[in-house]
Amino acid sequence: MVYVTGDMHGDQLRFNTKEIKNLKAGDTLIVCGDFGFIWDDSKAEKSFLKWLGTRKYNIGFVDGPHDNYDRINACKQTVFKGGLVHRISGNLFHLCRGQVFDIDGYKIFTFGGGESSDKDLRIDSNSWFKDELPTPQQMLQGAENLDENNLEIDYIITHEPPSVIKKSIQLRAGKTEYVNKLNGYLEEINRGVNFKKWFFGSVHEDKPITKKHIAVFEKVLPIDYEA
Repeated sequence: MVYVTGDMHGDQLRFNTKEIKNLKAGDTLIVCGDFGFIWDDSKAEKSFLKWLGTRKYNIGFVDGPHDNYDRINACKQTVFKGGLVHRISGNLFHLCRGQVFDIDGYKIFTFGGGESSDKDLRIDSNSWFKDELPTPQQMLQGAENLDENNLEIDYIITHEPPSVIKKSIQLRAGKTEYVNKLNGYLEEINRGVNFKKWFFGSVHEDKPITKKHIAVFEKVLPIDYEA
């Protein structure tokens, strides 16, 4: 079975929850960005990543703006369930942008990335990565992979939502509307692709925004979750 959860930001306690402890051999847990456990290459970090890679279930994550892209991209790229990944350790994978994975009979499209709201501060501390927003090549590859699947996908996993969803969330919160090129790209996918559910993590909420667009944070949801 495939399960989805939201941003972890390197919080090891998330793996002590009942929902994750109950995952079975062969299950797959997908994290919607800002995984956060790959950062400083410390001894403690290496030890924990090794431990994650020995879980009986698979762990896959899309990237968010609070991930270390230099370290992730330095990992070996390989193929997992039909899509490109970086193998971090054992059963722990970074799910690359614009890929379609076949997991338990579900077609799952992934596209990480985001934009740091604290970018100016992080540039000063050398902790900001230009790779947080997608390249034209990544967006093209995503579009080509969707075309190869006749624009029919079961589930979409991203960190950011499409622009129409992001704007509705901002309006509800009384915030000034702001979307970037990634939100716009995802909006084109939102309009042009047939899909069952779209999960995203950037807003740090556990809440269905529509029947098809699900914000996920701390909950662990089965991918066939019905809002």
